[in-house]
Amino acid sequence: MELEIEWHQWKKLLSRAVNAAQFIGVSDDRINDLAYRLGDFLAKKVDPGNREQRLLVELWNEATEDEKKILASLIIRMVEKVDRAEEKEH
Repeated sequence: MELEIEWHQWKKLLSRAVNAAQFIGVSDDRINDLAYRLGDFLAKKVDPGNREQRLLVELWNEATEDEKKILASLIIRMVEKVDRAEEKEH
Protein backbone atom coordinates (compact mmCIF):
# COMPACT_ATOMS: atom_id res chain seq x y z
CA MET A 1 0.00 0.00 0.00
CA GLU A 2 1.36 3.44 -0.90
CA LEU A 3 0.59 6.56 1.06
CA GLU A 4 0.27 9.41 -1.42
CA ILE A 5 -0.12 12.49 0.70
CA GLU A 6 1.99 15.62 0.63
CA TRP A 7 4.33 16.19 3.57
CA HIS A 8 2.52 19.29 4.84
CA GLN A 9 -0.86 17.56 4.57
CA TRP A 10 0.51 14.58 6.48
CA LYS A 11 1.84 16.83 9.26
CA LYS A 12 -1.48 18.68 9.44
CA LEU A 13 -3.44 15.42 9.61
CA LEU A 14 -1.20 14.07 12.35
CA SER A 15 -1.40 17.38 14.20
CA ARG A 16 -5.20 17.21 14.22
CA ALA A 17 -5.09 13.65 15.55
CA VAL A 18 -2.70 14.67 18.34
CA ASN A 19 -4.85 17.68 19.24
CA ALA A 20 -8.00 15.54 19.31
CA ALA A 21 -6.31 13.03 21.62
CA GLN A 22 -5.13 15.82 23.91
CA PHE A 23 -8.60 17.39 23.91
CA ILE A 24 -10.22 14.20 25.15
CA GLY A 25 -7.59 13.80 27.85
CA VAL A 26 -5.20 11.22 26.44
CA SER A 27 -1.88 11.51 28.28
CA ASP A 28 1.30 12.56 26.50
CA ASP A 29 2.85 9.18 27.33
CA ARG A 30 -0.07 7.36 25.70
CA ILE A 31 0.07 9.65 22.64
CA ASN A 32 3.80 8.92 22.28
CA ASP A 33 3.12 5.18 22.62
CA LEU A 34 0.43 5.36 19.94
CA ALA A 35 2.78 7.35 17.69
CA TYR A 36 5.44 4.67 18.16
CA ARG A 37 2.97 1.91 17.26
CA LEU A 38 1.69 3.85 14.25
CA GLY A 39 5.25 4.54 13.09
CA ASP A 40 6.08 0.85 13.32
CA PHE A 41 2.96 -0.10 11.35
CA LEU A 42 3.61 2.52 8.66
CA ALA A 43 7.27 1.53 8.29
CA LYS A 44 6.31 -2.12 7.81
CA LYS A 45 3.10 -1.87 5.78
CA VAL A 46 2.97 1.39 3.81
CA ASP A 47 5.14 2.51 0.92
CA PRO A 48 6.21 6.12 1.49
CA GLY A 49 4.65 8.59 -0.94
CA ASN A 50 7.31 11.29 -0.82
CA ARG A 51 10.96 11.79 0.03
CA GLU A 52 10.30 12.97 3.58
CA GLN A 53 8.31 9.85 4.35
CA ARG A 54 11.04 7.71 2.75
CA LEU A 55 13.60 9.37 5.03
CA LEU A 56 11.46 8.64 8.09
CA VAL A 57 11.17 4.98 7.06
CA GLU A 58 14.93 4.72 6.55
CA LEU A 59 15.58 6.28 9.96
CA TRP A 60 12.97 4.03 11.56
CA ASN A 61 14.48 0.91 10.05
CA GLU A 62 17.97 1.79 11.34
CA ALA A 63 16.84 2.83 14.82
CA THR A 64 16.89 0.79 18.00
CA GLU A 65 13.61 0.44 19.92
CA ASP A 66 14.56 3.34 22.20
CA GLU A 67 15.53 5.49 19.21
CA LYS A 68 12.19 4.70 17.55
CA LYS A 69 10.39 5.92 20.66
CA ILE A 70 12.46 9.11 20.58
CA LEU A 71 11.74 9.59 16.87
CA ALA A 72 8.01 9.14 17.45
CA SER A 73 8.15 11.66 20.29
CA LEU A 74 10.03 14.15 18.11
CA ILE A 75 7.47 13.79 15.33
CA ILE A 76 4.67 14.49 17.82
CA ARG A 77 6.52 17.59 19.02
CA MET A 78 7.03 18.72 15.41
CA VAL A 79 3.36 18.40 14.48
CA GLU A 80 2.23 20.18 17.64
CA LYS A 81 3.99 23.22 16.21
CA VAL A 82 1.95 22.97 12.99
CA ASP A 83 -1.23 24.17 14.72
CA ARG A 84 0.62 26.91 16.59
CA ALA A 85 2.05 28.22 13.32
CA GLU A 86 -1.39 28.18 11.69
CA GLU A 87 -2.92 30.03 14.66
CA LYS A 88 -0.35 32.81 14.24
CA GLU A 89 -1.24 33.11 10.55
CA HIS A 90 -4.93 33.70 11.34
